[in-house]
Amino acid sequence: MGVRLQSLRNFDAFPRAEEHLLKKTHSGAIVSIIGLVIMFTLFVHELKYYLTTYTVHQMSVDLKRGETLPIHINMTFPALPCEVLSVDAIDMSGKHEVDLDTSIWKLRMNKEGQVIGTEYLSDLVEKEHSGLKHEDSDHHEHSSQEKHEHGFGTDAEKMVKNVKQAIQNGEGCRVYGVLDVQRVAGNFHISVHGLSIHVAQQIFNGLKDVNVSHVIHDLSFGPSYPGIHNPLDGTTRILHDTSGTFKYYIKIVPTEYRYLSKTVLPTNQFSVTEYFIPLREIERSWPAVYFLYDLSPITVTIKEERRSFLHFITRLCAVLGGTFALTGMLDRWMYRIIEAATQSKSRSMLR
Repeated sequence: MGVRLQSLRNFDAFPRAEEHLLKKTHSGAIVSIIGLVIMFTLFVHELKYYLTTYTVHQMSVDLKRGETLPIHINMTFPALPCEVLSVDAIDMSGKHEVDLDTSIWKLRMNKEGQVIGTEYLSDLVEKEHSGLKHEDSDHHEHSSQEKHEHGFGTDAEKMVKNVKQAIQNGEGCRVYGVLDVQRVAGNFHISVHGLSIHVAQQIFNGLKDVNVSHVIHDLSFGPSYPGIHNPLDGTTRILHDTSGTFKYYIKIVPTEYRYLSKTVLPTNQFSVTEYFIPLREIERSWPAVYFLYDLSPITVTIKEERRSFLHFITRLCAVLGGTFALTGMLDRWMYRIIEAATQSKSRSMLR
């Protein structure tokens, strides 16, 4: 039994020296303190690195069918009253009507940006459009002029008078809410298309008086997730002594965000290209703000992940062991340098 224990001791990689053979020095204490500080710092850094989640992006073909696309709108038109603004939406599905959730609201604002009136439910104009393309917007603008008179009251003259007074007072309008549309390409736009030609001509002296200056506070196509960037948020476009039509061409990318808890958040990202078409003298269509969108056939999946515990232990052993070995080498070098300097000084004194 004793022989076996003796043989086992031969495998000891950490032999112990006798206590009286150990020598403690001031330089060793300094190096040890420095080493402990470095190891503690590296341990905290590695712990944070392990606890921090990171995201992995994957792409696949979009297989969603029969779902709706939520469009979150929050915009301010500082130069147009709420009574003349309307929201129109068209898709390319070929159906006669666009099924919309009418949760779009309009809020009256004065020129200082303060609320001065109650909220108005926006008129969502559902029109018949079959096979309409983005390039056919001129046809839609022409047909929009043939709509019935704006439904804010039976007395059109009184409405015209109120709107003129609101424009003179610098009244604006905030449009916000959610549109639920079909997951096909289409567009929605905001302007004075809800007015008949007769009423519009009484309110505005000409097309250049329709100032579609706007501020986009928020425009998104689904809920937010960590790190999302909506490129149109905070966009401000103010026109002075001119008018025209703004067109935002939007490419929507279906996105799924998978949290570490395995919860899946379906949403959408998008990129945008902006164009402004100045009003021409022969122009017949009303200035407006268009958002023309199309969907990508590719879905992006963003997954939160955390590094494995074994990976954390491996890195921790590497940095702590390396620091310990480095401080040990530094201690031996400092001890030899100090010993050599001490011996040289002693010899010179003896001479």
